[in-house]
Amino acid sequence: MSKNARLSLVIVAVVAVVIAGFALFSRDDGTTAVARSADGKVTVVEYLDLECPSCRAAFPGVERLKTEYGDRVVFDIRHFPIPSHRNAELAAVAVEAAGAQGKRDEMFRLLFETQPEWGGQQTSQRAVFLTFADELGLDRAAFEKALDDPALRERVLAQRSEGSAAGVQSTPTFFVGGTKFSGAPTYDALKSAIEKALS
Repeated sequence: MSKNARLSLVIVAVVAVVIAGFALFSRDDGTTAVARSADGKVTVVEYLDLECPSCRAAFPGVERLKTEYGDRVVFDIRHFPIPSHRNAELAAVAVEAAGAQGKRDEMFRLLFETQPEWGGQQTSQRAVFLTFADELGLDRAAFEKALDDPALRERVLAQRSEGSAAGVQSTPTFFVGGTKFSGAPTYDALKSAIEKALS
């Protein structure tokens, strides 16, 4: 590749990142830049990796907060599969594939509950995810077709790119009311941040 061609590629990449950044911070659908939705609710955005043990550890506290705050707080889960986690991206796609049949939350919960069984494996866990679809009563053929849908994979990767543009470097990363949360994402710490955003 010539020096000019490489320079052109670098320029294109930089422009793409800048455009993505503008798109991220001009959106008004509960992304990291939005402190409150149109009806005044606080939004909590979480970028997570389904194969990440720290995300699994934070999961029960987040579920408890969802129950406690009900419709006062919008919880927006976004995928950020870490490339070194062999099955994180496929797990994220599995969640979206289950969502096509109305079982996104159930698949999300099942993947975290069973993470010690399939996480950390260096071989594809596709067959395991297919058995999870059976457990949830999904149409297996439709689920498998969705699992191979490039559009779902692109949705997952777009969320990861969006997170990177917002400064996400590890998982889980939370934004509460538009402010990046720092510290350990314990139930008490997240609750405190939510209360501050609500006040």
